[in-house]
Amino acid sequence: MMYQITHATTQDISIIQELTNLIWPATYLSILTQEQMDYMIAMMYNTEELTRQLTSDHTFLLLWDGDRAIGFAGYSPKEEPGVYKLNKIYLHPDYQGKGAGKFLLNTVIDAVKATGAHLLELNVNKYNKARSFYEKIGFEVYEEKDIDIGNGYWMNDFIMRKAL
Repeated sequence: MMYQITHATTQDISIIQELTNLIWPATYLSILTQEQMDYMIAMMYNTEELTRQLTSDHTFLLLWDGDRAIGFAGYSPKEEPGVYKLNKIYLHPDYQGKGAGKFLLNTVIDAVKATGAHLLELNVNKYNKARSFYEKIGFEVYEEKDIDIGNGYWMNDFIMRKAL
């Protein structure tokens, strides 16, 4: 397969939202309630929030298979010099295990390295099977963190880091 990556702009918000609505249930319904998932999508993927991110220091990449958008990633610098945060990376379930996610993540890693960064950090739900994917690429658990996201909901995450 030959995948392509493009930089997303505010014109692509609907694509990011469509992918989120398709990918999140497959990813999270086994570990979150429908209510928490709906709350998190509404909070993190509404048009205003995505516009804010896309017009600030966040970089979003879209992954394509031909003319079909199949995934996306978002990353930004942290306050700590030389450290970037992978804020999100999602891949259509049909493409998982086929190298597409690794291609997308390696593109992020290469872009972050090109800025001179020495560390890439991400949060992953403690029960998300993606943790093993990150470990295969060289991420290691740095700490555990329970994050209050409001409405009585928590994100129970591992913070993982990869030296670049």
